[in-house]
Amino acid sequence: MKLSTLISNGMVLQRNEQIAISGKTEVSKEVSLSFLGETYTTLSNHSGEWSIELANLQPGGPYEMEISTEDERVVISDILIGDVWVLGGQSNMELPINRTLDLLYDEVKDINEPNIRQFNVPQIYDFKGPRNELDGGSWMNATGENVMNFSAVGYFFAQKLYKKHGVPIGLIHTAVGGTPIEAWMSEITLREIGGYDEELDQIKDDEYVRKTKENDEKRMQDWHRNLNEKDIGLQEHWFTEEVDTNNWSELEVPNTWENSDLDIRGAVWCKREFEVPKSLAGTEAKLYLGTLIDADQTYINGTLVGTTGYRYPPRRYSIPAGVLREGKNSITVRVISSGSAGGFIKDMPYKIAANGEELNLEGTWKYKIGAITEPLGPPTFFQFKPTGVYNAMITPLRDYRIKGFAWYQGESNTGRPIGYSNLFANLVKDWRENWRQGDLPFLFTQLTSLDTGEKDANFSHWALLRDEQRLSLHVPNTAMAVIIDAGEHNDLHPQDKKTVGERLALGAMKIAYGEELVYSGPLYEKMEIIDGSIHLYFTNIGSGLVAHGGELKTFVISGEDGNFVPAMAEISGDKVIVSSNHVKQPTSVRYAWASNPEGANLYNKEGLPASPFTTEIR
Repeated sequence: MKLSTLISNGMVLQRNEQIAISGKTEVSKEVSLSFLGETYTTLSNHSGEWSIELANLQPGGPYEMEISTEDERVVISDILIGDVWVLGGQSNMELPINRTLDLLYDEVKDINEPNIRQFNVPQIYDFKGPRNELDGGSWMNATGENVMNFSAVGYFFAQKLYKKHGVPIGLIHTAVGGTPIEAWMSEITLREIGGYDEELDQIKDDEYVRKTKENDEKRMQDWHRNLNEKDIGLQEHWFTEEVDTNNWSELEVPNTWENSDLDIRGAVWCKREFEVPKSLAGTEAKLYLGTLIDADQTYINGTLVGTTGYRYPPRRYSIPAGVLREGKNSITVRVISSGSAGGFIKDMPYKIAANGEELNLEGTWKYKIGAITEPLGPPTFFQFKPTGVYNAMITPLRDYRIKGFAWYQGESNTGRPIGYSNLFANLVKDWRENWRQGDLPFLFTQLTSLDTGEKDANFSHWALLRDEQRLSLHVPNTAMAVIIDAGEHNDLHPQDKKTVGERLALGAMKIAYGEELVYSGPLYEKMEIIDGSIHLYFTNIGSGLVAHGGELKTFVISGEDGNFVPAMAEISGDKVIVSSNHVKQPTSVRYAWASNPEGANLYNKEGLPASPFTTEIR
């Protein structure tokens, strides 16, 4: 008996739908299925395939299902009936709860929600065509240590829905960090859109893929081997306490190394001493080392306590009991910069914490360059290529009935933001056609805020992508969560995933559950030019428009020259009036038009932020 891995212990079945339980066995075998006091039988076909339909399942559980032939018997236990949602996108959807503990520890430390489940789809790709079966995967409950591996956005989304309706929630987690939207779309659709034919043909060539991977692996190994062979710090054991740092230079931590003598590619060793009180000597402790560019190896008193191979994960290393001692201690960080200037990201925690006490590690450190190398280009991430994860991670789910989708993606498309709304509309079409359940609810998250260093005040890739996402609301049965107030200016992966999940849940309550509620912040609708001012009108104003924290900010206005300047903006009833003494004949307004729109403060009275927008027609 062969079953999809989705049909397994702990599964959540979609309520109020025609549910097909199918599998494969020997040819022309009678298959019997027992569930909820009923027994169903069918005959496998000439290929051994069989399918049995269950109708009108009501929420509840846990239940048990038995599937058998005269030769085999399979029992599936701990089954729930409720609502099933597919979680898609890239790293901010994938980000597990264990990456949010700095902010949300108190929210998640005691989670015990056996009626919230997550199925992790294996992260694989296939360029040859759609697959019919998953290559593994299993269900887990939101209990114990399992919780730490849940999608943080997904968990808080499910938690809000479960608290409201009391119906079990199943999450099918099928997100992959770094993936552009094209990776999640079908080949037919991308060829119809155009511009992808050459790449689609190339990645079907197994030999090309094999050689590229082989060359990348060799190039990476050669680079690191060369770095290690050249690194004087490794040869002289600079991670030990005995190293004389009197001739080392000084730097302030946190800091990045652009436009300094440390703007190199290679290894830089950073070291400082710190005092440990008697109360912390010998105790187990936690080291908070912010976020580093790019990789690091970190030592306390010569003991390696942690290492991370790339930029984005926050460094949270455990210091074993016995490593810290009373009095003088040392920390050494070997920072490896392969593609960009290294550094310690600002506005992050740099400290040691234990027993309710903290030791601050910010301030003056010593440093010395261990080795300088050539830059290392990134490998070819084939999971980012068009159609691959769609074929291997989406199409095999087609026969599993669901309630809808929750999508968080876009960062990897900011390099080419124009046209994203068209890609998104086609992705929704692909996914809905794959499931064959009509216009399934499709919830999506707009990009949050991030300081990308863009200098041109009139142009922002991230602002353009957000506006493309806003325009995507023309797709029927969709809802967008605006989260520019839930970001961190210095982190691509902000930790406040509770706000994100709960705002997606508001959209679900509206378009999937038909509830009457304010589920979105204000959305730009239209404008009028009146007496040298632009009057803006919005939908989703709820009980009314409001400015958080004083006067409205981040509005800019332009005339026919297209040069936007800061504007005065005020709320007048259900509209916003925007003007500037420097623009006598205005034509356009933008709001929160930056990668990091700090100060954006237009909300409705229900506390939901307005979406960034431009009145320009593209």
